[in-house]
Amino acid sequence: MSADAMSAPLPPPPAYRLSQRMSRMKTSAVREILKIAERPDILSFAGGLPAPELFPLEAIAKAFEETFALEGRQALQYSTTEGFAPLREWICSHLARKGHHTTSDQVLITSGSQQGLDLVGKVLLDPGDLVVVEDPSYLAALQTFGGYEVDFATVRSDDAGMDTDDLAALVKKRQPKLLYVIPNFQNPKGTTLSLERRKALVRLAQEHRFVILEDDPYGELRFRGEHLPSLASLDDQGVVLSLSTFSKTLAPGLRLGWVTGPRPLLKVLTIAKQATDLHTATLAQRATARLLSTFDYAGHIAALMPVYGERAQAMLSSLERHMPAGTKWTKPDGGMFLWMELPGGLDAAMLLPRAVEQKVAFVPGAPFFANAPQPQFMRLNYSNRPPDLIDEGMRRLGAVIADAL
Repeated sequence: MSADAMSAPLPPPPAYRLSQRMSRMKTSAVREILKIAERPDILSFAGGLPAPELFPLEAIAKAFEETFALEGRQALQYSTTEGFAPLREWICSHLARKGHHTTSDQVLITSGSQQGLDLVGKVLLDPGDLVVVEDPSYLAALQTFGGYEVDFATVRSDDAGMDTDDLAALVKKRQPKLLYVIPNFQNPKGTTLSLERRKALVRLAQEHRFVILEDDPYGELRFRGEHLPSLASLDDQGVVLSLSTFSKTLAPGLRLGWVTGPRPLLKVLTIAKQATDLHTATLAQRATARLLSTFDYAGHIAALMPVYGERAQAMLSSLERHMPAGTKWTKPDGGMFLWMELPGGLDAAMLLPRAVEQKVAFVPGAPFFANAPQPQFMRLNYSNRPPDLIDEGMRRLGAVIADAL
C-alpha cells in the first residue's frame, strides 16, 4: 500500500438505519446525571441508590462461597427460564405473609424488576395502545413503554397517590391496554396510594378490562405507618401483574427481581423471556436462595428502616432550614425519594449546572412527565447519604435556589 493511500482520510461511517421505535426511546436523565454524580467531590442525591454500608455483605459472601462449594457445577450451568424453584417458593411464602397468596408457577424470576417492565411491554403492547400512568411517573417505565410506540394518558396524583376519580373519568372516554402504578412510596414523588384508592383502582380494572402493572420495589421500606395490602392481593379476577425486586433490600448488584400474576400471562412472559436472555443468572439465583434459607430477612429489613427513617427526617428537617420561601416538598412514609417543587417558576434542569458547580446533584423532574413536562420539579434521594452530608447537601442546594430567584 502506498504512503498516499495510507494517509488518505477514512470514509465516513455508514448511515445506520435504526428501527422506528428507537426514535421513541430517550436517554435516561438519571443515568446521564449519575455519570456526573459519580465524581467523589459531588454530594449526589440523584440516583435511586440504597445505602451500600447496609448491604448484608458477609452473609451474601458466605452464601456464594457455600454455593460454589456445594453446588458449584449446577450453579454455573444453564437453568430454567422460570427461575430456580427454591427461590420462587421462598417468594411465594414471603408474599403469603403479606396477604398475597400465589403459587410458584405464578412467579417468574427476572434480571431485576426492570426486565419485568420490558417483558410486560413486549407481550402486551402494540404501537398505538393506550398506557395510563400517574403524572409524574417512573422515568424508566416511561422509557420502556415508549419504546413500544404506545400512547400515554396521564392521571393526576396527590399525597394519596393516583387520583382514581380522574382515572374513572378517563376510562369512560378511552380504553387503556395497561395501567402502570407504583403504590408504595412512588418514584419520583415518594407518595403512597391510599387503601380506598387501591380498591377503586382494582375495581375499575375489573370493570373496564385493562391490566394493572403494580410495581413495588419499595414496599418493604416503610419506616412510618402501617403496611397496606398490595393490589394483587385485592384482585380476584386476574387483572393485576405485580413486580418486585431484591435490589432495594439485599443488593442491586444481584440483579434479581420477579413478576407474579395470572398463569396465562405468566406463560407468555416466560416465552418472551426465553427469547430475551434464556434465564436469569443461575449463580445469583442459587446463592440468594441459599442465603434466604438461613438469613433473617425480616430482621434485616427491620434494621434498615430506622436508618432510612432517620435519613428521610434529616432531609425534611434540612429542607425546612435551608430552602427559600415558596419551596414545597412531599413527606414520604418510606422508600428512597421525595419530590420538590421550586419557587418562582424556576427550571430545575437550568439549575443543575449551577448545583454541580457547588458540588451537589439532583434529578430534574421534567423527564418524569409522560406528556407535558413540568420543569419546576426535582427528585431527591435520601437513602444513600448520612444525615450530616444530607444537611450539607441541602445547604448547598438551598443556596443555589435562593441565588437563582
